[in-house]
Amino acid sequence: MHELQTGMYARSLAGHDKGKLYIIIALDENYVYLADGKQRTIDHPKKKRFRHIQPDCHVDSQIQEKLNSSRKLRDEEIKRAIKLKEAQKQEVRNVKG
Repeated sequence: MHELQTGMYARSLAGHDKGKLYIIIALDENYVYLADGKQRTIDHPKKKRFRHIQPDCHVDSQIQEKLNSSRKLRDEEIKRAIKLKEAQKQEVRNVKG
């Protein structure tokens, strides 16, 4: 399994938000902090244990760059990235049909 990092997509495996896609915006030794740009903003991220998420090895490079630099990341950018990722997943489903 890949090491978790900021900017990586992750899906919730437990709780009322099960199945929801987020972006990891911060990590500590016990938790990941997730944002979706809507209910869970950058200022109020969702705190989850590692075992309660399914990381996606794909990293949004623009978001990761902003998280690792002093440039401000906006909730709109997170919403856009998640929307694009979900659209790509839907396209794959339609092709596999």
